[in-house]
Amino acid sequence: MTTTPLPVVLAGARGHGHWHLDNIRRLQRAGLLRLAGICELTPLTAEEIPDGLGAPEQSADLGALLDATGARIAVICTPIPTHTDLALTAARRGVHVLLEKPPAPSYAEFRRMADGVARAGVVCQIGFQSLGSHAVPAIRRLVAEGAIGELVGVGGAGAWARDEAYYRRAPWAGKRRLNGADVVDGVLTNPLAHAVATGLALLGATRAEHVTGIETELLRANDIESDDTSCVRVSTVHGPVTVAATLCAEEPGEPYVLLHGGSGRITFWYKQDRVLLQRAGHGPQETEYGRTDLLENLVQHLTAGAPLLVAPDETGAFMRVVEAVRTAPDPAPLPESAWRLLPDGPRRVVTGVDGMVAASADTLALYSELGASWALPKEVST
Repeated sequence: MTTTPLPVVLAGARGHGHWHLDNIRRLQRAGLLRLAGICELTPLTAEEIPDGLGAPEQSADLGALLDATGARIAVICTPIPTHTDLALTAARRGVHVLLEKPPAPSYAEFRRMADGVARAGVVCQIGFQSLGSHAVPAIRRLVAEGAIGELVGVGGAGAWARDEAYYRRAPWAGKRRLNGADVVDGVLTNPLAHAVATGLALLGATRAEHVTGIETELLRANDIESDDTSCVRVSTVHGPVTVAATLCAEEPGEPYVLLHGGSGRITFWYKQDRVLLQRAGHGPQETEYGRTDLLENLVQHLTAGAPLLVAPDETGAFMRVVEAVRTAPDPAPLPESAWRLLPDGPRRVVTGVDGMVAASADTLALYSELGASWALPKEVST
């Protein structure tokens, strides 16, 4: 146990890292944290640092920065291929870690990180923020109480839109590999990774040993290496989880996971912490839940012994999916007849993909099984 405020270093403060800066400011105002340092290749200007955070020490060398600041926590929000080495840099110094998702670009790198953190005796929280939702334990209770009968499986749906500039935001964006290193920046493994991880968590199949097989269909409308319109079905000891996702939606919407039971179903819009229960003999019941921030949970774990919400091994099943995507054949380009270019962005849109994504969640079927003219035969890994 230790006392607050805990000194924290943020590695990767631009892009999504700015969200972490704002969150650290909130927790600093609450007296839980103190921003001691920022690790960036190019130092942030005073204008880039939110008011109230002062002038933290800055360096491009995470190890040196941790040594100089005496940080107790490192928040790592850097390119995916750097996650393992930076997490281990912190762990070797006895510094606890909040590691952004996906935790690693391959299962081997994930195990190197998780095993190294365990040997160092530090705590690592994986940044699947949806797993901090109070809806997750509430849904598990509903299922355990038999609210929807026997759980048959879980579907996930994510219909998002990203313009062509999205793939130019960083050298690794939309890449499967960069300079010989795995990246695996695909729709299922990064932007809509929460749909996969949340579906597995609600089924109770979070660990690597829970997975018995994986089928993938990886496609792309954009001129990128990785996939932007894909689906996966994960067979587990507790049943199937199927997730269909695209970054080429016609009408982008909130992603969700859908639990199928023998006498009802539960829909969870995980970014909104919103749950819809539909069951035989009852009217629909909608509930909104609160959420525990994962960095705050890490602090409470270190200072008050609160249970850690997302330990590395609880993302092992998700990393099996990452590995299946990594080792699958390169995503197939969709025929030009399957997509069109919209001027806003500009961005590419796959005709009819919104309905396919929803139908997959409804039926636990893959694109090819739904009759999509552009779908390819599934790839299977065990």
